[in-house]
Amino acid sequence: MRLLVIGGCGLVGSMVVPVLARSHEVAVLDLKEPRTAVSGVDYHTGGLHDVELVASLASDVDSLVFMAMGPLAGWGSQENARQHFDIAVGGLYLALTGAAKAGVRHAVYTSSMSVYPYEELTGMVTFPDESVPPSATDFYGLAKRLGEEVCRTATERWDMDTVCLRLCFPAADDEWPRGDTEMKRAISTSARDVAAAIEAGLHRRGHGFDAYAISGDASGRTMSIEKARRELGWTPRDAT
Repeated sequence: MRLLVIGGCGLVGSMVVPVLARSHEVAVLDLKEPRTAVSGVDYHTGGLHDVELVASLASDVDSLVFMAMGPLAGWGSQENARQHFDIAVGGLYLALTGAAKAGVRHAVYTSSMSVYPYEELTGMVTFPDESVPPSATDFYGLAKRLGEEVCRTATERWDMDTVCLRLCFPAADDEWPRGDTEMKRAISTSARDVAAAIEAGLHRRGHGFDAYAISGDASGRTMSIEKARRELGWTPRDAT
């Protein structure tokens, strides 16, 4: 496939673009230069709010992969929260507008399991499955779940298939499992498994909007990935 990856130079993008580039023709749009350029990947420096730029890069593209997110620096400050909403809501909407203008009818959005709040249970947590509507109210979780609503709107407005992958603590393969608590390590997902989930999402077509929990917790102690197994044919190779 031909893919346009928005945010491909960020934390998650830097881990998965090299994997996607093995099988697909990949173009990346990001405000930043790549830390290490991947051979064969066509990098473009620019903003995701530029509808015409996105439309020009999305010409003849099979899918838009959206991995952009707000910065980690200043986490939780007013300015930081504004930046997260600006990217996950307004930026995503404009990027999908550009893609739709170019005729793209498929997108994969890297969402987060942070769309759900969670209760601490003796150091662990239990997440609801996809049948439960997201309800997070913190700035990051709310931004991500509003991003999912933008994807749902793209399905309704442009008849676009939008696949939302709710990622859990993505980690470089040599650093997996990652996390400073038992819960975080239990649900952490390796880079190659995140890439495999995106690959599976690229092939999920003709079903409109949908969302999937993506986690290394194959045992289901903390969350269920049964829907991803059933509908995407995805299961983690690196499982806790």
